[in-house]
Amino acid sequence: MKRTLLPLNALRVFDAAARHLSFTRAADELAVTPAAVGQQIRALEDVLGIVLFRRTSKGLELTEEAQAGLDPLREGFLRFEESVQAMQAGQASDRYTIAAPREFYAQWLAPRLASFRADNPQVRYQLAEEDADFTEANLDFAIRLADGPGELEGVELTPARRVTVAAPGAPADWISWPGSPPPQGGEGAIQTGNPGQALSSALAGLGRTSLPLALAEQALEDGRLEAVEGPEDCRRTYWLLAPAPQWRQKKVRALVEFLTTA
Repeated sequence: MKRTLLPLNALRVFDAAARHLSFTRAADELAVTPAAVGQQIRALEDVLGIVLFRRTSKGLELTEEAQAGLDPLREGFLRFEESVQAMQAGQASDRYTIAAPREFYAQWLAPRLASFRADNPQVRYQLAEEDADFTEANLDFAIRLADGPGELEGVELTPARRVTVAAPGAPADWISWPGSPPPQGGEGAIQTGNPGQALSSALAGLGRTSLPLALAEQALEDGRLEAVEGPEDCRRTYWLLAPAPQWRQKKVRALVEFLTTA
């Protein structure tokens, strides 16, 4: 049997007007105008085919029909609230499923996740591969090296800057990876599959490579790598990405705020 679509907004207005027996006070509660309350009540009366309120010398008065349905209606709203709370609890507010590049996780993300968990010891993390599917892996968010958020919603985690680096005394051989700037004079002497492999190759003294600054920053600070050129601005950086529904979760907003301000 086909279910009738309930006019939930109008029913919520009716509940407020019935509690206050005043369109004006109901409007104040709902942050709308008294005229809007009156319009919703009239529309609900048309749908139901009954009169809900009478105007008397003492003010508004509920009809018998309205009074008969009021208690079940309020019980229904309480059940709605319980349903919403149950769905929110099902989001596992203390558990995060995150996809991130391994090298970025090691160099940048892991220390920050540790700091966040130190302040929130109940938090649990589950790490997925960088290219994990949002639906199949039930991700809260993903971190990717990209030009922008694309079809997802996102926020930049690091400045869009790159730097050419090499270990002290390393040869001038070029270490390339997909998406890296091309070397002068053709393809690189060492070809790697991702920025993490390029970073490891540079640290091993195999040559020089261009990396996102955030990826090389720690090695530059402790002297394991030296800056050959740059840093300089570029187009690609690490983005935290998620579909719109994930951004509505309180837990996601809390961690994103921490990562972007820490």
